[in-house]
Amino acid sequence: MACFLVPGAEAVVTTVIQKAVGKEKAEKWKLGWLNTLLWGGVILLAVEHIWHGEIVLWPPFLTAMRNPADVAPMLHEMATIGTAMAIVITLTWIVLVALATILPEKMAMKKRKISKA
Repeated sequence: MACFLVPGAEAVVTTVIQKAVGKEKAEKWKLGWLNTLLWGGVILLAVEHIWHGEIVLWPPFLTAMRNPADVAPMLHEMATIGTAMAIVITLTWIVLVALATILPEKMAMKKRKISKA
């Protein structure tokens, strides 16, 4: 229903942080990667929700908000599935950054060992 709003909120925050810390630090931390993962997922899920009629172009936009009985399940979905999605995306980014940092160092060490032999 509205699970994409949680990673969307994270995407807004990380985009603001990316702009605030400056280009050099943002590139060092690879915040562009995180924002690409987050915004890509949010856009994809928003399109899917529009396709299934869960989001409409008129207020209240989220069809679950038309009926007060549907608000609690929507909030529960945001808290569980939306948070899980945001965590998985962030953990994926952490692994990618770690690999991008570690692998070139290991390759350079291997290259040095080969050239010494």
